[in-house]
Amino acid sequence: MKRLKLNTWGAIYAIFECVMFTISWFIIFGDAIGDALNKTSHTSSDGAFFYVVAWIGVVLYIATLVQSKRYGISLVGSVLSLIGSVLFGFTAAMAFPAIVLLIIGCVFLFLQHPSKNNQPITK
Repeated sequence: MKRLKLNTWGAIYAIFECVMFTISWFIIFGDAIGDALNKTSHTSSDGAFFYVVAWIGVVLYIATLVQSKRYGISLVGSVLSLIGSVLFGFTAAMAFPAIVLLIIGCVFLFLQHPSKNNQPITK
């Protein structure tokens, strides 16, 4: 079975996303308080940055899903990471479930076990 670099990079990006989603709470809440006190509007640009991080993850995990299917690697890590990124991408209020799914998905992406039927698609 071939180990895919894309899955390894996807797992590394999942770790990066977990860190970013964790600090997003503090940054967004801090900016919201600062905006209320100083009558500014930095919160929307900070939130947009974290949403972009999430949607880049969605694209990356779709690519890992396709490549894993093609090479007969288990899809669990790609699917869990994809769901985690989509959860945060829709609303930052789902950051905690997204972090949990990304951590579990990251482990499976690093493992790269063969799928149960283990019949790669060749085209």
